[in-house]
Amino acid sequence: MLLAKLEIKSFSDNLFTLDGGKKDFIVPINPEGFTKNYKVEHDTSRGHGNNQTNPKFKSTAPEELKIDFILDGTRTMDGYHDSLKFLKVSEQLARFLECVYDYDGKIHRPRFLQVLYGSELNFPCVLSNLDINHTLFDQEGSPLRVKISVTFLKYVAPEKRVKEERNESPDLTHYRILKQGERLDMLSFQQYGTSNYLLQLARFNTLTTIRGNRAGQEIYLPPLDKSEK
Repeated sequence: MLLAKLEIKSFSDNLFTLDGGKKDFIVPINPEGFTKNYKVEHDTSRGHGNNQTNPKFKSTAPEELKIDFILDGTRTMDGYHDSLKFLKVSEQLARFLECVYDYDGKIHRPRFLQVLYGSELNFPCVLSNLDINHTLFDQEGSPLRVKISVTFLKYVAPEKRVKEERNESPDLTHYRILKQGERLDMLSFQQYGTSNYLLQLARFNTLTTIRGNRAGQEIYLPPLDKSEK
């Protein structure tokens, strides 16, 4: 059974449907591993003379995928993919750059990418950073081996992102069915990030009390005036 190779598919549209296969690249020797990076951004600014901070959440940064692999022109490495085995390193590198880096005049930018590796990895993305380290040369100074260090940034098409974000948006009216033990202040915190809108919720739902609401009761969670506490 042949070992699946890490593959980088290249597309000319941000929905990953057009021109797939034209400039795809198969990594000739699988990397030893890959790294995913998750980052939460906070505002850590502090007042003058204050050496303490109270980090406030700003946003969740796009996920990063980092991969290192080599391109070899010595023809001595077992398992090297046949599509590249008999090409010079410079030719292999040109194919890789055409896939991930070169400017595509059709879309006026580098192409959209999808990194695939067996059942473990399916990563829609764009190129973020690329380092090419030449490590071996022949007697004439031509490269025989290069190490590629590449970072991809996860990409979600704006249409899809807006749809996903809108489904959970506090600017829309949602409704919940109260469960046993749930309270209005809990729902306020879950929906708006604070329990300060408890009284607004009660008024909107024409509740006569903010306590003792029964399980199974339908509660509407509308966009609220956040200037009112």
